[in-house]
Amino acid sequence: MVIEASFTVEQSDFPLTAVFEDLEGATIELDRVVPTTDAVVPYLWIHGGAAADLTTDLSEDDGIDDVTLVDELDDHLYVRVHWNVDHVSLLTAIVETEVVMLSGVGSEERWTFEVRASEQSELSAFQTYCQDHDVPIDLTQLHELSALRSQSEYGLTDGQRQVLELAYASGYFDSPRDANQADIAEELGVSRQAVSSRLQRGLRRLLEDTVATPGE
Repeated sequence: MVIEASFTVEQSDFPLTAVFEDLEGATIELDRVVPTTDAVVPYLWIHGGAAADLTTDLSEDDGIDDVTLVDELDDHLYVRVHWNVDHVSLLTAIVETEVVMLSGVGSEERWTFEVRASEQSELSAFQTYCQDHDVPIDLTQLHELSALRSQSEYGLTDGQRQVLELAYASGYFDSPRDANQADIAEELGVSRQAVSSRLQRGLRRLLEDTVATPGE
């Protein structure tokens, strides 16, 4: 049974704290490239800042051995990091257990990580490691991994699927909206009432099969 879980860690409890001190409003995204060496998550993106504004030497952090700026694109920095895996953090918890990191995103407030385990015991070992090594994590989401289902398995009619796909592609669900029901109706050559009905019924069917639990 494959399990995916999301955890949060306070920003100060993970390396790279200096980035947020130098670059107000920045975010960091660990880049999950396909590994070709034994390096641990070697690359990351820093969004919302320029290299010239990053005045602190990040390699002075206890959790980092070395940092190299690979590229700078507008206000995005692509960075290579050599982590100090002897310094205990959530990263070492992932390295020392069997869970796989799917994503890691940091902000001024906290880091959010998504991990995957092939069975419950692996996830339990990860949590135990964090507890034993005083790595303060908060579990925010936990679910079993299920196979992707086609629209027919969700019970959508062809008309409902067509309206939902066009609504999504045209920006109907954006805020502010880039399209309204009349625009969708004109594109499909149907009435606005038909679009409204298919949207409502299609969304209800999707919610019943994904978000809602039995009995709700």
